[in-house]
Amino acid sequence: MSIIVTNDTSFEMTTKHTELINKTIEECILHEKCPFDVEISIFLVNNKEIKEMNKEHRDIDTPTDVLSFPLLEYDEPGDFSFVDEVDDSEYFNLDTNELMLGDIVISIEKAIEQAETYGHSFERELGFLIVHSMLHLFGYDHIDEYETEQMFKIQEAILEKVGLMR
Repeated sequence: MSIIVTNDTSFEMTTKHTELINKTIEECILHEKCPFDVEISIFLVNNKEIKEMNKEHRDIDTPTDVLSFPLLEYDEPGDFSFVDEVDDSEYFNLDTNELMLGDIVISIEKAIEQAETYGHSFERELGFLIVHSMLHLFGYDHIDEYETEQMFKIQEAILEKVGLMR
C-alpha cells in the first residue's frame, strides 16, 4: 500500500498523524474487503487552495473541509469485480502494481476549525475526513437519505475500530 501525503501547509505533521492516516486508511480497506494493494494520494492544503479547487470542480465558491477525486467508477460501492474485466494498466500503477484509488484533499484549517466546533480532537476530525473520503473513493455517496444513512453507519463503524469515537 502506498499512501502519498503532500503537506502544502505550515501544519507540522507528526509521526502520530502519519500513523493515524495509515491506520485509518488500512481499516477502510479492510472494511471494504479491497482485494488489491492500493495507492492513495492525500494533499493537505489551506482554505484558499481548497476554495479554488471547490470552485473549479464543483462550482462552489467557498472553502470546504475535504474533496475526493476517485479514479474508479463502480457499479456498486466497493464492488471491485469490474477491475478484472479491463486492461489492468487503466487502473494500476505499473511500477508498483497497486490499484490507484484516487486523491483526497483536506483543508487543515477547516479540520482544525471543525474539531473545535464539534468539541472533539483534531485527530478525530482528520480521521473522519479520511474515512469519509475513502468511502467516496470506494464509490459511496450521500446524494439521497438512504445513501447518506448507509455511508454514515459505515463511517462510524470504521472510526470506532480505529478508536476515534466522539
